[in-house]
Amino acid sequence: MDLSFGFDDARVGSSDATSSAACQFSQRMICSMRVLALTCMLVIWVIFPARAGDAPSFVAPETVTIPAGSFLRGSDQAEREAAYRLDEGAYGHSTTRQRKWYEDERQRRETTKSYSITRTVITNRDYAVFIQETGHRSPDVDAKTWKTYGLIHPYPRTRRHAWVSGQFPKGRGNHPVVLLSHSDVLAYASWLSRKTGATWRLPTENEWEKAVRGTDGRRFPWGNKFDPSRLNSHDKGPFDTQAVGRYPTGAGPFGMLDGAGQVFEWTASRAGKGRYIVKGGSWDDKGCGICRPAARHGRPAYLKHILIGFRLVREKRSR
Repeated sequence: MDLSFGFDDARVGSSDATSSAACQFSQRMICSMRVLALTCMLVIWVIFPARAGDAPSFVAPETVTIPAGSFLRGSDQAEREAAYRLDEGAYGHSTTRQRKWYEDERQRRETTKSYSITRTVITNRDYAVFIQETGHRSPDVDAKTWKTYGLIHPYPRTRRHAWVSGQFPKGRGNHPVVLLSHSDVLAYASWLSRKTGATWRLPTENEWEKAVRGTDGRRFPWGNKFDPSRLNSHDKGPFDTQAVGRYPTGAGPFGMLDGAGQVFEWTASRAGKGRYIVKGGSWDDKGCGICRPAARHGRPAYLKHILIGFRLVREKRSR
């Protein structure tokens, strides 16, 4: 842009000079206004930078529909024995068997109403719109708090998942959002309900398990045989989260994705005082007995874990 003002061209003492001077003054004013506008834009960009991956626009989560009716929940002894053997083969020890991890999976028929559930877990990009509009705290945990959890993962490993200055980690917009407490998830569901006019909430354990495995009691979303190529686990995965939906062959009968591996998922079902059931297994599990839909264990509601994300149910509207 040429910002020279041409003072040397002014000629005093003639009408042409007067006209020329007026024209030059007008040009100087226009240039000054352009410079001011550009300066203001630059200041706004510096003070309010775009979030990682650009400021995302709102798109309601895609869902799959789960029909009303009964389904086979839990596991029989044969399935649990197979799960223990998968773990023993992967880890070289019998800790899950010795601690009886899978012995509370009593098999029985359960019934649900029809509902819709998000096809994938909620992503960082999904969650970013909520942060922008509400000012809710960003997903993160400090070193002191992490130490109190007593988890095996070292604190530095959490940094790749943590948000900084309200921005999700670069290149992870389509990864599951993690480092969220149970109450953080409820806050997101409440906001999404207001945003869309529909009722969104965490699934119950029954709803989650039916959506993942269907009605026939299969051991994994795709069938009865474990196949590490169908999920993000430590068997063949990168020992990290991945973009959601990368394993279409791991879909369940109703089309739900990432129900095994990737991240554990919060549910609405309690596991004792101040604790809730999480389901699904994660990227750091191998074997993968814990990745079966029947597997279950409780976590404290305040926990912000790099292995736990969530998906939501959208309730059917009454006619």
